Amino acid sequence: MLTSVSVRNFAIIDEVALELGPGLTVLTGETGAGKSILVDALGLVLGDRADAAAVRHGAQRAEITATFDLAGLPDASAWLAGHELDADDECVLRRVIGAEGRSRAWINGAPATLQTLRELGEMLVDIHGQHEHQSLGRPAVQRELLDARLADPGLPAATYAAWRRWRDAAAERDRLEAAGHDRDQRLDLLRYQFRELAAFAPEAGEGARLETEFSQLANAGRLAEGAGAALQLAYENDAGAAHETVSRAAEALEPLLRLDARLAGPHRLLAEAEIQLSEAAAELRRYLGDLEMDPARLDAVQERLEGLKSLAHKHQVEADALPARRDALEQEIEELEQAEVRLGQADGLVAAAEADYRRQAAGLGRARAEAAEDFSSRVTALMHQLGMPGGRFEVAVEHAADGPCQPHGLDEVEFRVTANPGQPPAAVARVASGGELSRISLAIQVAAKTERPIPVMVFDEVDAGVGGGVAEIVGRRLAELGARAQVLCVTHLPQVASQASHHLRVVKLTDGEVTRTTLKKLTEAEKVEELARMLGGVEITATTRAHAQEMRKRAGRAE
Repeated sequence: MLTSVSVRNFAIIDEVALELGPGLTVLTGETGAGKSILVDALGLVLGDRADAAAVRHGAQRAEITATFDLAGLPDASAWLAGHELDADDECVLRRVIGAEGRSRAWINGAPATLQTLRELGEMLVDIHGQHEHQSLGRPAVQRELLDARLADPGLPAATYAAWRRWRDAAAERDRLEAAGHDRDQRLDLLRYQFRELAAFAPEAGEGARLETEFSQLANAGRLAEGAGAALQLAYENDAGAAHETVSRAAEALEPLLRLDARLAGPHRLLAEAEIQLSEAAAELRRYLGDLEMDPARLDAVQERLEGLKSLAHKHQVEADALPARRDALEQEIEELEQAEVRLGQADGLVAAAEADYRRQAAGLGRARAEAAEDFSSRVTALMHQLGMPGGRFEVAVEHAADGPCQPHGLDEVEFRVTANPGQPPAAVARVASGGELSRISLAIQVAAKTERPIPVMVFDEVDAGVGGGVAEIVGRRLAELGARAQVLCVTHLPQVASQASHHLRVVKLTDGEVTRTTLKKLTEAEKVEELARMLGGVEITATTRAHAQEMRKRAGRAE
């Protein structure tokens, strides 16, 4: 829902700020007061093109801000989240136009392009009239409105699901087909690489083990010399080995233990040291016995290491990943060898998925054709009620049974209309009259009987060229639509204004030098007074006020 609009220095508006509520809101005022200027301002904040003429004379820039409550609008919220612009169920659009003609835009405080602004704006507001934001000219919107009247509302989703199955099957078939273009050459390369790896037979962790062994073999002499020296110093040196020295120290303390028990601790430590020195000597002897001085083995380990590094470089992986690379090659070879078989199977799956999709799309097409007849007659009847007695509306559904698979089915849906008898229906987007287009839009929206994904509808010129009973019907239909969405309507007819939940009056003021537009939200008494002005002109009498009060009561709007 549009909750507020702020406009500064736009056209003849110096500064206007308004709060908006749900239901039908009307904007009224004298001719030339600037009622449609507010609609133009809203169009600019939604991404319409602007130039320097939009800026109020004498001002440096025009600024327009619109705030929306996104509660219950998951598509718009998801769009904002996808663009990292979400702000807790609220959306603030801001547009600034400089006096030199340049403009800037923001969404929730972040700079935005006009294309981005328009993309989001189409989810939030639908302006009915001669404006760029007229959604009824878009084929997708026309198709959605028709689908809302299907006897089985699940048909579009079922068709879309069938299309996705076909799309996934076709993508897999295309992948297999693309892989088969250079299959033979690819197989030759893979087989060579696999034979090379299989012959070398790399093992997991082999590189680290070989590095350790190579280091030991390459330094065997130094290791043997150092270990031998340690053995001599610890145990085998007759002239002062550590074991002999520690043993004599323990023996020196032993007779003294009876004299002073405090020497028991040092004696025990020396005895333990003697044992540890004996064990260390035994391990050193074993180490020296096992130490390999094998130049041939050193050469073999070095060659194996170089082979591992060469293969790792060739396959662009770490040496430890070579076994996994070998297994991956084997799997790819198997897949390519079976590609022809799987490609034949994939062709069958695609054909079956396409046949299923076309069955679903054909059923959807028949349902659309049936719904189109009813929808056409309902909108035509409403057009007659809304002051176009010779008008005719039709929904054309053209089913291309052999056409390319599309997510929405095989139908092209087009809304066609004529406002005058004897004229053939043409695409609704080509209707010339702004008032007629607005009333046709109103008839379509009312006949759709569905919650529209666009929550705010603006009608400009909807009552142009009508009056009396037709005008009252226009107002009733707008109020009916306002029960399902937020509706803003610029009107000059009291029959329409009397149906509104909220009433805003636009007033143009001038001191002879400067002209400006202001806006006021009316109380119930002021609503009656404004209706009386619209009914009676300059002189408002008790009779016109009574008539205005009666109109409010008849509309069920009097407080």
